[in-house]
Amino acid sequence: MIWLGLLIVVVTFWFIIKNYETRMVLFLSGVLMATISGELIPAINAFIKQFNNVGLVNTICTVLGFSYVMSYTKCADHLIAVVTGVLKHCRFVIVPAAMIVTFCLNIALPSAAGVSAAVGTLLIPLLLAMRVTPAMAGSAVFLGTWGSVLSPGLMFNPMIAEMAQTDVMSVIISIAPSVMVGMLVAVGMLTLICFVLKEGAGSYQGELNVQLPEGLKVNYLYAMVPVLPLVLLVISSEQVAWIPYVSVPQAMICGTVVGLVLTRKSPGEGSKKFFRGAGDGFCDVVGLMAAAATFCAGMQSIGLTDAMIDMMKESKSIAQVAAAAGPFTMAMVSGSGNAAGVAFIGSVVPHAEEFGYTIIELGGMAEIAGAIGRSMSPVAAGAVICAKLAGVNPMELAKRNALPTILATIVMAWLLL
Repeated sequence: MIWLGLLIVVVTFWFIIKNYETRMVLFLSGVLMATISGELIPAINAFIKQFNNVGLVNTICTVLGFSYVMSYTKCADHLIAVVTGVLKHCRFVIVPAAMIVTFCLNIALPSAAGVSAAVGTLLIPLLLAMRVTPAMAGSAVFLGTWGSVLSPGLMFNPMIAEMAQTDVMSVIISIAPSVMVGMLVAVGMLTLICFVLKEGAGSYQGELNVQLPEGLKVNYLYAMVPVLPLVLLVISSEQVAWIPYVSVPQAMICGTVVGLVLTRKSPGEGSKKFFRGAGDGFCDVVGLMAAAATFCAGMQSIGLTDAMIDMMKESKSIAQVAAAAGPFTMAMVSGSGNAAGVAFIGSVVPHAEEFGYTIIELGGMAEIAGAIGRSMSPVAAGAVICAKLAGVNPMELAKRNALPTILATIVMAWLLL
């Protein structure tokens, strides 16, 4: 049964790598394993339970709703325009600065594909105009698309917080030091590659058809709105406690209202955008979590989860390697950090204490490894977007980001675990 389950898991990952619909593949795989073991109903119940998970559903839907409103009000554009304007004066450090800016903006706009499109549209033409090679321009932006691990809107942070019975900001604050070190390692490595390959500002001599996006008259109040929920969450957290506790949904709703009031956009149209985002969050993210829960239940029923746990109990180092290498490899080959992390977090992380780790340590490492592994995947949506904006093959981005992401993952695993 265990070997059969392992075969099904391998086939499942193969289908995901081949870009079959992830939710369908995970759900059917879980149902198949549960049927073989004679425990189909518990697997179906695991699927249904995710749709009733009040804490996670509220968080995910309001985050996506807020994100849609920020696009509608153009507040996100104003924020990006502010940081892009600053970068114009950083010619000699433009490549590492582009990665850091993307990383930071990905915290406020926690979608790898979304931040690749929004930030890449401004930054990549700017990098090209400064004669950075197209491949390095795309790589610098793409390498910053894992900043979302510090976002309260990334689905894994509330998921880990619920498992650890704590609040989201406590999870983020716990992993933040390791993440910041990892980010600096990735930045340093990419800068070194840029220097060795001579691909920095002024190095590209080829023909470029670059047209910088039309200037936007920046309103600094508008630019502050996308980061308002993050500020509220930080100052209301247990560690700071400057104001009464504010939950993620409350912070997102406050940000939505402030954005609509400041920009004087139509409240009716803004409401439509918010609920459209909430609906897409339920469809895309909650749906994925429900399918993954079915997959995890199937693994449990067929005995595969217990076998994995028993193996990891034998050695703490095995658990350490699995938490980092497993999600990283899966994200790299599939292009999905969510699909990579959700199965590991759902099936293994609840047993973290049995391996000598806390839930936050093991779960945090899994989500970080999945996110940064995606940042070197040539099939990730962010890679395709950045490569298209830069006019290169996505594999060129993956090659340049390989060493930075691998080295950063090793360092973070050493620090966090």
